[in-house]
Amino acid sequence: MLKPALRLAAIALLSGILAAAQTIPAGTKITIRTESQINSGSARTGQVVTGTLARDIVANGKTVVNAPAPVKIKVTSAKSSGRLHAPGELTLRLVSVDGTPVSTSAFRAKGKSHTKSNVTKIGGGAAAGALIGGLAGGGRGALIGTAAGAGAGTGLAAATGKQEAVVHAETAITFTTTATAKKK
Repeated sequence: MLKPALRLAAIALLSGILAAAQTIPAGTKITIRTESQINSGSARTGQVVTGTLARDIVANGKTVVNAPAPVKIKVTSAKSSGRLHAPGELTLRLVSVDGTPVSTSAFRAKGKSHTKSNVTKIGGGAAAGALIGGLAGGGRGALIGTAAGAGAGTGLAAATGKQEAVVHAETAITFTTTATAKKK
């Protein structure tokens, strides 16, 4: 029979081992999959979206959380794209895994740059305008056609130029915990 002090020490050791197995240590990589598309044009800062754990979380050689546990992801920043410049931007953080609050690094997504697309549309419009104007009215017509074509190309770029940041459904994202989380 164990003496009371020894029994108490054994219980404390056992609960320490169980507690260690039920924590997600700082620095743990957590890979999730989004359930739906997140778009900088429609997402709002503070919005919470859901996903699932893509892989088991293992800490100290023990599985702490089994995939596909539910996760919650918070949109911490959402900036919509401008028409001719400034592509859309999204910043996401993982906020809970299987109901356990976690603190993680941020994931950032940015839309494609407008520059190449805009140059192509505006330059192409100007070239086409110059060609048509030159054929119709010589040198002066080419000059007028260039300006008109560039204007049309700019209008086309403005009408079609939004470049939102998009995280598609089922995208795998890896976050890193920044603090130890105690599993409930």
